[in-house]
Amino acid sequence: MNAPLHESHLSACGIRTRVLQAGANLRATEAVVLVHGNPGSGEDWAELMGHLAPYGRAIALDMPGFGKADKPSDYPYSVEGGASFLGEALKQLGVSRAHLVLHDFGGPWGLMWAAMSPLSVGSLTLINTGVLLGYRWHTMARIWRTPILGELQQWLTHRAGFKWVLRKGSPRALPEAFLDRMYDDLDTGTRRAILKLYRATSEPSQGAELLAKLLRPHRWPTLVVWGDADPYLPVPLAERQKDVFAQAEVVLLPGSGHFPFADNPEAVAQAVTPFLARQLGHADQP
Repeated sequence: MNAPLHESHLSACGIRTRVLQAGANLRATEAVVLVHGNPGSGEDWAELMGHLAPYGRAIALDMPGFGKADKPSDYPYSVEGGASFLGEALKQLGVSRAHLVLHDFGGPWGLMWAAMSPLSVGSLTLINTGVLLGYRWHTMARIWRTPILGELQQWLTHRAGFKWVLRKGSPRALPEAFLDRMYDDLDTGTRRAILKLYRATSEPSQGAELLAKLLRPHRWPTLVVWGDADPYLPVPLAERQKDVFAQAEVVLLPGSGHFPFADNPEAVAQAVTPFLARQLGHADQP
């Protein structure tokens, strides 16, 4: 669906960023809030936002260091920093009840904010992300966390190599325009932000135990959507989300990789749209 996206900008925690919105009422205090991961941007969600627009306000931001957001070298690129930025941005946007749609590192950012602001959360949609109990860093993350080696990898990454790596992790074809846009945003600032973010984040399994304790008491409606061919976050992690979100519904997408909203947008929309339509009060949706 091709609902128009409204672009604006705001500044939060010292970061000026781009905001994309869809829906008839851009002042609604209840909204679907879509948070991208690494190395994405708010544009990752453009197609899905078109499907959601008939049911309410949808918002996607460029997180600090990514997309068209500011990328200062002295910003605290961390889970806590991202959560604080998200919370301040939502205050400025007038959102008091958020239905979070999270992907990749958007999971830690969004779930940390949810743990700190539980009364502001309406529901969770986790797309190849979540509370990563028992998980250890994938190979590329370990490279990024290693001084000198991480800088060398980032410096040597060219467009063809970037596309090759992402294609390798996605058995279904990723659109050329999606890959080019991601690489175009992968400037010096974003490469630096990636290294600082991963180096500021502890082993996922360590942080996951604490996050799980904070989140288990809450009974938010939760949908888990997972590309079952993800080489970075393997598919058993999808069912493990039920260890934290007891009532979670899990939808597996055969053959999809780490970016299912790009390699199979129709299937993602079919899973996510009815779920969020119900959360937004459209109970007549299937």
